[in-house]
Amino acid sequence: MTTGRRTWPLYEVFVRGKRGLNHVHVGSLHAADDEMALHNARDVYTRRNEGVSIWVVRADLITASSPDEKDPFFAPSADKVYRHPTFYAIPDEVPHL
Repeated sequence: MTTGRRTWPLYEVFVRGKRGLNHVHVGSLHAADDEMALHNARDVYTRRNEGVSIWVVRADLITASSPDEKDPFFAPSADKVYRHPTFYAIPDEVPHL
């Protein structure tokens, strides 16, 4: 995984199984660049033709909230009732809601 003194960066891999579904985190891998990460992710995580789309993201470029900050971070959304679908009639024909 190293070339000389340089270590290859870590990539997080997300695969979408079928059209219309969300991408799901399936694992991580090291690669020299984005293209190599994409090809390696295809070879490692979609060996049985289960994917229709792959995302690879350098792990050091991901910014995420911490589970420890859940209450203070998400608390402001509770006072915005218009964001919740309780006031809308959702037709039965609309999938995945």
